[in-house]
Amino acid sequence: MGWTIFLVVCAAVVAVGLYVIYAYNALVTARQRSQEAWSGIDVQLKRRSNLVPNLVETVKGYAGHEKDLLEEVTQMRSKVDHSGDAAVDQRAAAEGQLGGALIRLMAVAENYPALRASENFQALQTSLDEIERDIQHARRYYNGAARMQNIRVQSFPSNLIATRFGFDLAQFFELDSPDERQVPAVSF
Repeated sequence: MGWTIFLVVCAAVVAVGLYVIYAYNALVTARQRSQEAWSGIDVQLKRRSNLVPNLVETVKGYAGHEKDLLEEVTQMRSKVDHSGDAAVDQRAAAEGQLGGALIRLMAVAENYPALRASENFQALQTSLDEIERDIQHARRYYNGAARMQNIRVQSFPSNLIATRFGFDLAQFFELDSPDERQVPAVSF
């Protein structure tokens, strides 16, 4: 009878130990996926940020009197560049402002037929459209990875391991205003 109890206790301890190992590894995996997804967003946002100066210079040549808007786009790009290591919500706000400025820039471009006909401008519009699509996909992937991490961090009993080993909730990449949710209009 004594050995049976000892074996049952040992089996229970081993089972708990194996669960702790499994839960810890699952939390690490979820955190790594979330970080990888954030890196994907960062790459796409950097691509968009690098496109902005070319877009501004092209529009400047045709619509020089839209100086205020061009300066705003340039300022928003600078703000985005300086928010690289900021928290997800701060980075999302800066990116949303840049997106709004790009929407207004594209709307202004509609008033200049010669600009719309320019091969450089058309190539930039196409690139911007592709980048915005890639950003949307990267955001979706990141938010899915963040959701999975948050489920693991908050679900019982893995939340006990998450708390013990310092796993935190991931922030979602969300935009604050409905205007920021719109993709810049691209038309030919």
